[in-house]
Amino acid sequence: MNSFKYIDGTLHCEEVAIEDIASKYGTPSYIYSEREIRNNAKAYLSSLKKPGIICFSVKALSNIHILKILANEGCGFDVVSAGELQRCFEAGISGEKIIFSGVGKSEQEIALAISSDIYSINAESVSEINRISKVAGEIGKVAPLGIRINPDISIASHEYIQTGKKDDKFGIDLRDALTVIKKVLNLPNLELKGIACHIGSQISDLDFFKKAAASMLEILNETDALNINLSFIDMGGGGGITYIDEKHLDPKEIIEQIEKVLHERSELLVLEPGRSIVGNAGALVTRIEYLKSSFAIVDAGMNDLIRPALYKAKHKVVDVNLSSAKKKSLKIVGPICESGDYLSQETELNSVEGDLIAVLGAGAYGSVMSSNYNSRARAPEILVNGNEFRLIKRRESVADLLSLETSL
Repeated sequence: MNSFKYIDGTLHCEEVAIEDIASKYGTPSYIYSEREIRNNAKAYLSSLKKPGIICFSVKALSNIHILKILANEGCGFDVVSAGELQRCFEAGISGEKIIFSGVGKSEQEIALAISSDIYSINAESVSEINRISKVAGEIGKVAPLGIRINPDISIASHEYIQTGKKDDKFGIDLRDALTVIKKVLNLPNLELKGIACHIGSQISDLDFFKKAAASMLEILNETDALNINLSFIDMGGGGGITYIDEKHLDPKEIIEQIEKVLHERSELLVLEPGRSIVGNAGALVTRIEYLKSSFAIVDAGMNDLIRPALYKAKHKVVDVNLSSAKKKSLKIVGPICESGDYLSQETELNSVEGDLIAVLGAGAYGSVMSSNYNSRARAPEILVNGNEFRLIKRRESVADLLSLETSL
């Protein structure tokens, strides 16, 4: 969060005053630090000791201008839909830098992925493997396949962002992995390239990465015994960041723990960080419309940032302009007609009506999860670089929303 700091009592992103951005583009608005995004990506890339690739998880922040920046730094990309795949192409990213994950790929998505010559389609069930084989045969190509393993590891985070437990919908049970791998070898139009796992998000304990790597090593030892050669080991992402007082995991520490377990392996190591690259590089800036008892009613709602309502996530909320006024304990709530529409349950602010406040740590799973609930137009996205800023996604208008219905 180093890129958001106070200069002479005014919150800045890098060298730009937040109030200057709000004055030009209004509120609510998402603001990102290009410098911090680049630095976070470099922290991962420079920490790899084994041959590997850092595939940014596009679902965290899918703006094509951000994807271009990360591609420029040398990142690959992890996508979970045809839409994210097409965003990568729009950003000028080649298929060989892309992995397609996710449990529910349609035939059309699989066909697009195969035709685009992506690095791997990571399958999560036997049914999906059969579908990939079928579609590949229909278009006369060989599909590059990874198999996602579910290692049955429970992490200490919200249940909605845990993905590696036996009862989760993701991946193939660890105990069935070898049987499934043998099956793949007998299916046409498939090239088995690797195995993958991803146990969840906002992980704060390095031991979970070690356990996941040990599970993958178990599978690799079994494939060695069958003379099956694999090209990559995909360990997913999940490194935690600090929102309020959570433990931040350094990319170097994560990679060191994984490489300690897999140090004898020659396969390409793939990691898929998302939140830890962009999370603290972004903020949602909003304006206080009304003060009412213990509530600050702002112009951003759960449609703009759903994490607090969905996950009971806590974000640090700060005044854009500091003052000597006495701080008040306030609940930051939005204009949406839902009692669950809040950005913070308790924040100390000295702002008054009309003042700007910033919700920090909103770079990941903020704008990408926004919606048009209550027919509200989605917020713009602004990118800051040094003492300059530019619009990378304009604010929607009600006309934009209506055009989907009136232009039929």
